[in-house]
Amino acid sequence: MDILYFILCCYGLTQLLVYGTIFDRIRPKGKFWHCSMCMGFWVGGLLFLLNNWTSLFTFEYEVFNFFLLGFLSSGTSYILSTIFDDLGIRINK
Repeated sequence: MDILYFILCCYGLTQLLVYGTIFDRIRPKGKFWHCSMCMGFWVGGLLFLLNNWTSLFTFEYEVFNFFLLGFLSSGTSYILSTIFDDLGIRINK
């Protein structure tokens, strides 16, 4: 269950940072800030570093885990953002 909670937290935070209107005024204009794959990696790394302060998920503090969880967050955030949008499941015609 740890990995599922981690993925859902990463996806939620990535969506908020990339698409949330609350950050429109302070979000830089670069492509990095509008890419769920790029932002997803760093969100995964951040949540990995913060996992000591939550009981939702726990991972051993190792450099390799930082990168693996960053990759996992990047991939799943991108996949989920291509499947879902503000109206639910995205259907392209």
